Amino acid sequence: QVQLVESGGGLVQPGGSLRLSCAASGPIVSINDMGWYRQTPGNQRGLVALISGSGNTNYADSVKGRFTISRDNTKKTIYLQMDSLKIEDTAVYVCYANIKLVFQRRDDYWGQGTQVTVSS
Repeated sequence: QVQLVESGGGLVQPGGSLRLSCAASGPIVSINDMGWYRQTPGNQRGLVALISGSGNTNYADSVKGRFTISRDNTKKTIYLQMDSLKIEDTAVYVCYANIKLVFQRRDDYWGQGTQVTVSS
């Protein structure tokens, strides 16, 4: 019923840049927080960046100053601009959104994830 479709992942060299997108679709009444999480082999999923409905942002310390999260409410889309990428940034990046659907209570939704690989 709700889809979170991610795009923009790929292979990049250290120091390079990528821009991820996540578009929400479905019978959506409203979206509050949206964000990006990442998961590496052997590690639990952790927050990368979060943006509230009012535009307030929160970043993991490891990406602060290098990544920028933004949103386009008209398109129901968030973006993650990733600059100065490091090998340690290699992970599956997963889109998150807290969404109110028609005739349903507000709940959390997750995308399928997109692979980001930073390698020389």
